[in-house]
Amino acid sequence: MLDWRHIDTVLLDMDGTLLDLHFDNHFWREHVPRRYAEKHGLSLEAARAELFPRFRSAEGTIDWYCVDYWSAQLGLDIAMLKAEVDHLIAVHPHVLEFLERLAALGIPRVLVTNAHHKSLMLKLDRTALHDHLDHIVCAHDFRVPKEEQAFWNHLQNRHPFDPSRTLLVDDSLPVLRSARDYGIAHLRAVRHPDSRTPPKDTGEFEAITDFRDIMPSLRDEERGTRESQCEAPNRRVRSRSNAPKNRGELRGARDDDCRDAGGRAKQDARAEEKSVRGSKP
Repeated sequence: MLDWRHIDTVLLDMDGTLLDLHFDNHFWREHVPRRYAEKHGLSLEAARAELFPRFRSAEGTIDWYCVDYWSAQLGLDIAMLKAEVDHLIAVHPHVLEFLERLAALGIPRVLVTNAHHKSLMLKLDRTALHDHLDHIVCAHDFRVPKEEQAFWNHLQNRHPFDPSRTLLVDDSLPVLRSARDYGIAHLRAVRHPDSRTPPKDTGEFEAITDFRDIMPSLRDEERGTRESQCEAPNRRVRSRSNAPKNRGELRGARDDDCRDAGGRAKQDARAEEKSVRGSKP
């Protein structure tokens, strides 16, 4: 059980956490092999046998998440292929309710994703998640994935947070372990990142079945009173006077990386289209 008296910032993964991982699993396990097989005159099984070891070799690196890298490696337009099956992109149940509850409490909602800018743009356009977030942070901006400690250092520089008073929800165990090593105190895994597959083994981490498991109580709207009663005088916390009080103020408070339907992601995606194929963003 989370004690929301001790949480000032919520960091949220996108794929598998806020969004159903079925889209990504289907894309890499079915759609890409099928299109690769068509291009090279292979059977689907032969294409999988060739591709899957290549995929595994890149796991945990920034290249694994890079649309341009895989376009260059496979000779396929990965961004276009994703658009072919974007009808599979879906928000997990109770996500929006959870995000709006955080908004009502004035708790910053920070999306931290390894997704490439082009994938991020597609998913924001499809789901409008940006309307329910305060900040969006893409690991490609830092050129390191969340699995590496450098990511958290960069995040701290961009959006300062107190690790001891921060919650991270992520479906990746390596990412959760990296966050734990950094000192993030409140960690939750996701038991059903893909709605079409059996529950995931979440190892040593507590896990949520869905966001109802950690939904703050409406009584926590008296957060300011509660914090004044519970906090030590010198504890570093975000200013309550600057906390948005309603959804309209929250929308106004979002920074450039969350405005205009994911405008930053779109700008980055357009810029990358002019870069050398396969290069890191």
